[in-house]
Amino acid sequence: MSEVVSYNREGNIGVITVNYPPVNALGQAVRSGLLAALEQGQKDTEAKGLLLVCEGRTFIAGADIREFGKPMQEPTLPTLVNTFENSDKPLVAAIHGTALGGGLETALSCHYRVAVSSAKVGLPEVKLGLLPGAGGTQRLPRLTGAQKALEMITTGEFVGANDALALGILDAVEDGDDIRAVGMAYAQKVVDEGKPVRRVRDITDKIEADKGSDVFDQFRDELKKKARGLFSPFKCVDAVEAAFNLPFDEGMKRERELFMECMESPQRAGLIHSFFGEREVSKVKGLPKDTPVRDVKSVGIIGAGTMGGGIAMNFVNVGIPVTIVEVKQEALDKGLAIIRRNYENSAKKGKLTQEQVEQRMALITPSLTYDDFRDVDLVIEAVFENMAIKKEIFAKLDEVCKPGAILASNTSTLDIDEIASATKRPEDVVGMHFFSPANVMKLLENVRGSKTSDEVKATVMAVAKKIKKVGVMVGNCYGFVGNRMLHKRGTEAMSLVDEGATPQQVDKVLTDLGFPMGQFAMSDLAGIDVGYRIREERRKSGENIPASWMDKLAEQGRLGQKTQAGVYKYEEGSRKPIPDPEVEQLIEEFRKEQGITPREITDQEILERCMYVMINEGAKILEEGIADRPLDIDIVWIYGYGFPAYRGGPMFWADQEGLDSILSAVKKYQDTVGGEQWEPAALLEKLVADGRKFADL
Repeated sequence: MSEVVSYNREGNIGVITVNYPPVNALGQAVRSGLLAALEQGQKDTEAKGLLLVCEGRTFIAGADIREFGKPMQEPTLPTLVNTFENSDKPLVAAIHGTALGGGLETALSCHYRVAVSSAKVGLPEVKLGLLPGAGGTQRLPRLTGAQKALEMITTGEFVGANDALALGILDAVEDGDDIRAVGMAYAQKVVDEGKPVRRVRDITDKIEADKGSDVFDQFRDELKKKARGLFSPFKCVDAVEAAFNLPFDEGMKRERELFMECMESPQRAGLIHSFFGEREVSKVKGLPKDTPVRDVKSVGIIGAGTMGGGIAMNFVNVGIPVTIVEVKQEALDKGLAIIRRNYENSAKKGKLTQEQVEQRMALITPSLTYDDFRDVDLVIEAVFENMAIKKEIFAKLDEVCKPGAILASNTSTLDIDEIASATKRPEDVVGMHFFSPANVMKLLENVRGSKTSDEVKATVMAVAKKIKKVGVMVGNCYGFVGNRMLHKRGTEAMSLVDEGATPQQVDKVLTDLGFPMGQFAMSDLAGIDVGYRIREERRKSGENIPASWMDKLAEQGRLGQKTQAGVYKYEEGSRKPIPDPEVEQLIEEFRKEQGITPREITDQEILERCMYVMINEGAKILEEGIADRPLDIDIVWIYGYGFPAYRGGPMFWADQEGLDSILSAVKKYQDTVGGEQWEPAALLEKLVADGRKFADL
């Protein structure tokens, strides 16, 4: 008998127990142990029914990630679930924690399923560029019908126990947390009532009801909008449709064919890179695992605007009280009203109860004085990008805040060391760069100053996890990682328009690559004034930032979506960008002023200049140690800037494109376009010379 799976009998119930911490993943030892335990249960003449239950905090939570990318060892998961389903004794799965992916497929191969009310089930394989490959696409729709099976499988979202009961996935839900007792009671009931072996493969009423339905075509149409550019969601639909058009065994064969197509897709590699990367970035190079972490039980925020309000929501969502300070009562009232409206909208959608809305609002203390920050553990400054104002604020915080309080800036570009110089405690100063909208976007770019202590670094990374963000630790330079690369792309995008492209042509090349929006639509969303202020700050500091037609938009009050006019125009209540002849005219006039004769620009040139300039800058960021690993850059761009996860991030994508061809193009643009942004990174040249990739670093 396997060490991780055991069999014993309690009365007339044979109990198969999995104990493979931390999440009872379906590694080879578990799979072979389950088959051996099932065989023992089948031979045990005293056992009239069988129970599958797991020790620890969860049921089988999915595949064993230690086996990812390696050939599957026997027995395979399809072999396991088919053997379980063919048990001639009634088999009950008792679910607590989560039953995900192969875990849910294993439960679906049992004849009955009972869960505690806190349990969740799901088939999240689509998030790794795959589809359920052990009967999930064939068995789930037999219980739920087509619509719900498609929703679960194409989104990978989890379903709570009570919803799973209503959908027919579970047969019973019980309160309490003793899953063994719950499972034993239900298995005993099955035996005592003489319930038959009931195989999901034989349940056909919902299959018959949905046969010939147009739900599959409708789903494909929806996915063209929601999952644009993705491969596996469409294969998921094909697999579920097979459950309705083919006998079960043929449907299983079709599922396997489609699963292998997903396995061979380059998108799978990108999504798995992203999946592992999200976990890997929490490990900060040079930061010992046992570094002490400060308690953050209360937070102060300076600024109740869009960013400040969004940042506040992250903390109150997890029960951490927040004090927000503004200069004027009017700004404070407006900010709190927006926070309330966001929560009320969530309540209307059923995501929160009204009681939860009031609980969260009660955790926010509005204030007009810094004195109310005396006892907070962390202060985050979220005012606009002006160094003089930020230094003034940090000098005040230094006077007011208690020793050991962390002083953080939400700056997106400015020098953390210069901000820290306004205090007598630079070791407690750090950047915490949230992304807009801060209550939605998952990235938190934590910026270490030259004197930031290890304790503060460890604490802000722990805070990121606490507020459900993906924290990435980066070094201090202009724009850090994300904006430093973005501004290079933005400069090229503007130059391309100067030279003859249209904003919509540039944006289309980027959205065709998989970005949710292009450079100029993103500028409109963020606010044209944001980039304008940054450029003005750089000009004040003596940098040679040439005038641009984007400056003219800001000066005319065309600030983007918030004014319904920026690079594009917007209809009331709509976020859809509409090309504007007025902007075309403004660009034409700017070209004449600059003596530029427009030329035709190809999509390939746009792709190379917008993307390769980022790769070259990313290589420089790695050379300088601003990012510890290529992976850190990838995660910053996936979670902060909408880089398509299925392409794995910019540095992963560069490896797929070929570093030699990228370097060749960089050198070409160094000759034809010029500028420091096209000076080849020494690291890029070295990798090409050595025949290596970013992945080899």
